Amino acid sequence: MAIMAGSNPGQSYSEINMTPLIDVMLVLLVIFIITLPSQTHSIKIDNPSPQPNEQATPPEVIDLQIDFDGALLWNRATVDRATMRNFISVEAEKSPQPEVHITVDKFANYQIVAQTLADLQHRGLQKIGFVNQEFY
Repeated sequence: MAIMAGSNPGQSYSEINMTPLIDVMLVLLVIFIITLPSQTHSIKIDNPSPQPNEQATPPEVIDLQIDFDGALLWNRATVDRATMRNFISVEAEKSPQPEVHITVDKFANYQIVAQTLADLQHRGLQKIGFVNQEFY
């Protein structure tokens, strides 16, 4: 039933305007068409097979301590810098390199700590870490 523009000026429309509803539905349809292929795309991953018989041995740990007066302790034995450099060279040659755990006294001179780190790195040790958790 068509409504004439000039027939009854104060009368309200009795039909629903479907244009906004159709526009919204078309926009949603386009969004779903665009996003569905990206959600169904899968990536194939080749995970390694589990080997329960293979036990990983923990790496050897070297305890290096630097005291407040600059004394160096290699596995709790006092050493001088030249001896420590020889120990570092020997340990760097090993196939699984040992981990070096450095414990530094909070009153130690920073220059000695920096020299020790430089010696460890220049001689080839890769696994170096600080372990001063009791101070924090």
